[in-house]
Amino acid sequence: MHIAEGFLPPLHAAVWTAAAAPFVVHGVVMLTRQVKNDPESKLLLGASGAFCFALSALKIPSVTGSCSHPTGTGLGAILFKPPIMTVLATITLVFQALLLAHGGFTTLGANAFSMAIAGPWAGYMVYRLSRGAGLLPAVFLGAFVADLVTYCVTSLQLALAFPDPEGGFAGALAKFGGIFAVTQIPLAISEGLLTVLVVRLLRTSAAAELIRLGVTDKKKVAA
Repeated sequence: MHIAEGFLPPLHAAVWTAAAAPFVVHGVVMLTRQVKNDPESKLLLGASGAFCFALSALKIPSVTGSCSHPTGTGLGAILFKPPIMTVLATITLVFQALLLAHGGFTTLGANAFSMAIAGPWAGYMVYRLSRGAGLLPAVFLGAFVADLVTYCVTSLQLALAFPDPEGGFAGALAKFGGIFAVTQIPLAISEGLLTVLVVRLLRTSAAAELIRLGVTDKKKVAA
């Protein structure tokens, strides 16, 4: 859902940047604290960032000026909570704009708000609310929602910037959302399943780390 470089009007780009900035600053503080208090978590932090980078680089052309792709933010939000995932995803967006011409710097704030902020927070809240159903179902729902909410916010951003000549904002939102849905809903389901597979692997290869992060406890590692 990266919006391309220069696609948003300058005022819109500035507003989204201002809205995203406090979340990124807070995330940097939380990430610094995480690394200081738990240096052993650096490996999983790096893996979460790499997971996000790899999945969100798999772009499929969609709405003019944007694209569809997985986000990979649900995993990091579940492991380290949304503020830290905000930083990891924003770093991903910077490198993708710089190295892959995917997204852009003028639209970085808008892309960060949708993929690095709204998606992780929504996914994490759904994960927490569904945790009683078991770890893996909650992981699936969290990753699925994180992806889906990102696409919804991107549709909102595009509709605000480019209202439909006849239908206005609502018409544009329906148009952008409908086009995105064709590719994004299957991608969100696939991302949820892939995230479940990763967490299942971590339960066997990094059980101690998951316990330390509060994702599982000793009684539920084998659940």
